[in-house]
Amino acid sequence: MKKVQYYKSYEQDILTSKKQDYEINPNFKWLHQNIIYKLLTHILHFIAILIALIVTKLFLGVKIKNKDLLKKSKGYYIYSNHTLMLGDVLNPFIINFPKKPYILCSPANLGIPVIGKILPIMGALPIPSNMHDILKLKEAMSYYIKKEKAIVIYPEAHLWPYYNKIREFPYSSLHFPVDDKANIYTATTTYTKRKFFKRPKITIYIDGPFKIDENLTRKENIQQLHDIVYQTMVKRSELSNYEYVTYKKKDD
Repeated sequence: MKKVQYYKSYEQDILTSKKQDYEINPNFKWLHQNIIYKLLTHILHFIAILIALIVTKLFLGVKIKNKDLLKKSKGYYIYSNHTLMLGDVLNPFIINFPKKPYILCSPANLGIPVIGKILPIMGALPIPSNMHDILKLKEAMSYYIKKEKAIVIYPEAHLWPYYNKIREFPYSSLHFPVDDKANIYTATTTYTKRKFFKRPKITIYIDGPFKIDENLTRKENIQQLHDIVYQTMVKRSELSNYEYVTYKKKDD
């Protein structure tokens, strides 16, 4: 029997932690120039790649299509649907290899015992709640783009395990690449039925690059790129043919 998950809105957290309301330390740093910190970052990046190879390839069986498209850009943003608890943490290390990915995430992830302290060193960028820190976050993202890194964004924000459609997401998530005049890609996770296993086959499709239109205003670029990203992901999601978890809207 398939698992049924009820929801009220797309803003609902299906999975929550004990520290769901965790707030970022006021002294949190988004950029580090310390040599020892940078060395530790490189070491953890290497370890993350090894773990990702084992988990995503051997256990999840993830396949990535069109990865070569990423070679057309230096620093870039990549948007993905948020549907795998462990996969969405590790897949970016395989998708963007050899580039190091920096992943926007909820501050709640930093509240996870032990691993929460390690995540920022691995490239997690928690989204702050106040404008002063948001400016610091944007500064860090611009810095990483100039350093030709990959910035991963899950615009749906909330993790819905194995959801095989695309949820609507706000235009605000496209502010960052427009301000940085950076190329954009999508990485859409799809689910198809296996012959001998209940868990679905996972295939991630890369599309892009989608570029800023210099003839449009900032607002127009944000709207246009939002629509392109959303529609591209919706079209790719139509390749999914299996519901491992059935989602049903709950009446009030």
